[in-house]
Amino acid sequence: MGEESKRLGKCYGTTTVTERGQIVIPAEARRELDIKCGAKLLVFRSGGMGGRGLVLMTASTVTDFVREAVSRLTEFERAVLETTESEQE
Repeated sequence: MGEESKRLGKCYGTTTVTERGQIVIPAEARRELDIKCGAKLLVFRSGGMGGRGLVLMTASTVTDFVREAVSRLTEFERAVLETTESEQE
């Protein structure tokens, strides 16, 4: 698999946008990513490809990511404070 393929991930096929702006997420993608009926998805504009792409993520995935980021930042802040305090002694 080339570097570009790794960065873009797996292609599940195509879908068509309806007049109401709706799309169908392919069944294989829903199965592999455990996306159930009623799942909340966040829609982001991708920075790659000149900002012309979309990224869909489940709300729970984003929540888990933010929770982990806050936890790691808290640990980092604690380490910085400990280092600063020990340098002042």
